[in-house]
Amino acid sequence: MFEVYIDGASAGNPGFSGAGIFIKGNKVVEEYSIPLGYMNNHQAEFHALIHALEICHSKKYSVVSIRTDSKIVCDSIEKKFVKRDEFKPLLQKILTMIESFDLFFIKWIPEKKNLHADRLARAAIHKN
Repeated sequence: MFEVYIDGASAGNPGFSGAGIFIKGNKVVEEYSIPLGYMNNHQAEFHALIHALEICHSKKYSVVSIRTDSKIVCDSIEKKFVKRDEFKPLLQKILTMIESFDLFFIKWIPEKKNLHADRLARAAIHKN
């Protein structure tokens, strides 16, 4: 199983944004700092998950456990529902992507346990 820590960050809300992804498992440690362009913080959180799933899929990781400090992302995935129309296409894309994994878990964690992904996300802001 691969533990995948994700975070999205925005400089302003909206503002230039970035995704941080930290993956560990099976003697693998990977870091990704991905610029996302101009969006709000919640959009950045959803896009961080999309990028993480794309990476895991491309590396053929079949069992992933996502860790996020975003309650909106975690709750949306668990309930398969989001209120705001702007997030509906993102959620649908994520739900479709999840189907390609043998096992998928998502867990909310406090910000203090997600500092590595947060650092990567903040670094990505400056790559825009």
